[in-house]
Amino acid sequence: MNGVGTAERIYTAPDAGVEMVERSDVEAVAGRGLRGDRYFSDIKTGTFVTWDADEDRKDGYDLTLIEAEAVEAIEREAGIELAPGEHRRNVVTRDVALNHLVGTRFRVGSVVCRGHRLCEPCGYLQDLLGEDVLDALAHRGGLRADVLETGVIRPGDTVEPLD
Repeated sequence: MNGVGTAERIYTAPDAGVEMVERSDVEAVAGRGLRGDRYFSDIKTGTFVTWDADEDRKDGYDLTLIEAEAVEAIEREAGIELAPGEHRRNVVTRDVALNHLVGTRFRVGSVVCRGHRLCEPCGYLQDLLGEDVLDALAHRGGLRADVLETGVIRPGDTVEPLD
């Protein structure tokens, strides 16, 4: 993997625990996340974080990304086949090392983001899938990021570090 990759697929979920919906494009709004996603609201509708309209939004909930190569590797190495969107991440990338983007500004299409922290797999994801994904996705479960500059993300967009 080099430093420049592509966004292959985009997903959002309007509520916690519901099936991810594949999108042909999505507006990413600075400080809010992806329009139509469960974490876009001023009042948290996701699973792992709590904030109200009168609180500051927590970092790392605007956007999640996962490498297509990681999804392919868990199928090859652990025999775990994930249907599209079952990984519960918003953007599937190819040819970019997402772990290297923690603490870094990067661009997805016209959207400028900052990598906040790794998006490690959790017991909730494992329960949803009914598969033992904790070990299979450890340290390759993706990246949590904040949207710094509003724009649109589409499949085929370039993913590249800016710092």
